[in-house]
Order: sequence, then C-alpha cells, then structure tokens
Amino acid sequence: MDFTEAMQKHTTEKLIEIITTLRADYNQEAVLAAQKELESRDINVSEIITPHIVIENTRTTQKYSKSGFPIKPNQQQSKNLITLIWIVLILDVIAFISSYYQYTLLQAIANGNNFPIETLTANDTRERFISLAYLAAFIISAITFVEWFRRAYYNLHQKVSHLSHSEGWAAGSWFVPIINVYRPYQIMKELYKETKEYLTQKGIEISESLSTKYLGLWWTLWLTNAVIGNVLFRFSMKAKTVDEITSVTIGDMISHIIAIALAFITLKVISDYAKIEPLLDEKQL
Repeated sequence: MDFTEAMQKHTTEKLIEIITTLRADYNQEAVLAAQKELESRDINVSEIITPHIVIENTRTTQKYSKSGFPIKPNQQQSKNLITLIWIVLILDVIAFISSYYQYTLLQAIANGNNFPIETLTANDTRERFISLAYLAAFIISAITFVEWFRRAYYNLHQKVSHLSHSEGWAAGSWFVPIINVYRPYQIMKELYKETKEYLTQKGIEISESLSTKYLGLWWTLWLTNAVIGNVLFRFSMKAKTVDEITSVTIGDMISHIIAIALAFITLKVISDYAKIEPLLDEKQL
C-alpha cells in the first residue's frame, strides 16, 4: 500500500487521529506517513504528540495507584513456610533412604532369601511412620504456602489495580479441578512480573533478583510430582505381590528425588519474592 498517497486523501482531523488516539491500530509506516502529511500542511506534529504522550504516561501511573488499604505483613509467614519446606525436604531424603532399604529387602526376598517376621514388621513400621510424618508435614506446609501466596497476591492488589484475578483465586485456584493445572502458575508469574514492574515505576532497581526464569521449572516439577504421586497411590492400593510392591517402591524413590528438587526450587521461588515484597510498603521506599 502507498501510505503517502493514502494519507493525502485524509482530512487533517483524521491524520491527527491516526498519530494520537488510534496509533495502536496502524503500523509504524502508516503513522510516519501521516506525520509527514501533517508537516506538509504546516502543522507542528510535536505539539500534537507531546500532550498525547503525557496522557498515556498518566494512564500508566494510574495503573499503579494504591487502593487505600495498607499491605499486610507477610514476612513471618514466609519464614515459617521456608522452615516447613526444609522439614519436608529432610523427610523426603529420609523417605528415599527408607524406600531404598525396602527395595533391597524386596530384592533379597525375590532372590529366595528368607527373613524373620520381626524384620519385615520393622520395615513396615518404619515405612508407615515416615509416611505419616511426611504427610503431616506436607499438609501443614501446603496450607501455609497457600496462605502466604494469597497474602502476597492481596498485597500486590493494594498497589496494582489491573491484576488478572481476585486475591481469592490465589487460594481457590489450587483446589478447582482443571484450573489447578495452570492458574496457580499464572498468578505466581503475574506476582513476580507486576511486582517488579511496580517497583521499577517507583525507581527501585531489583535487577535479576525477581526473575521468572525458574517458575516454569518449579511448576513442571510440581505437576510431575503430583501426577506420579496420584498414580503410585492408586497402584499401591492394589499391590500384593513382591514384584508389584517393588515397582511401587521404585516409583516412591523416583517421586522423592523429584520432590527434593521441587523443594529446593520452591525455596528459591519463595525466598526471592520474600526479599522484595517489603518494598511494596510505602514506608520502606
């Protein structure tokens, strides 16, 4: 398309409209052609564009206007959460070692070795105790994580007026089927990006300390571990033979390895945000 010829047919009002309120609807070549045509009509383009830029900057600033409510303290919650995740991580290591001992025992049985009933009972008791301790720690840490996550998203809502979801979804999205596959990740990513953008608008440089590059790995490990855990639970309910129990035990060891990696990356995700979140408080700026 010959934009220069096309612009000559437009009225001055239409040309002004192209380079101001409707600039996003035209490609750069069309906008430049409109500017040249206006200049050929002895119209100062800078006097038209400058007020428009001021208006757009004002709108950008308004996106980050405060809601009038102070942010809620979340630092102690993050410290508690980090401690709980360390406990879960340690229990994952212990559970992996216990599963390995059970695997060697099952292999020995499969090879025809006999063991006294006390040995088998001690193995089952150990496995059951570790599983219960792990389940309790995981549930408590999961509840604490959701509380921390919701509080963090609530605090960001007090500073940024254009977030994609209500702060209630930061908690509810974990429990709604299908939605829990993608929305918690979306909210976490938005939490990182919008916090960084808000602080940048305030003139605070946080460089790479709030990068989203680890979030994809964090969420992949979470989904993978959840799927494996679900499959193992269903299969373990039906496992009766030595071979079937051995398969479940191998699956448990794989699951614990993934869970250990997940715990480390989760610690980083939480720690990185916890270091930055206090800067949202105007008193800290």
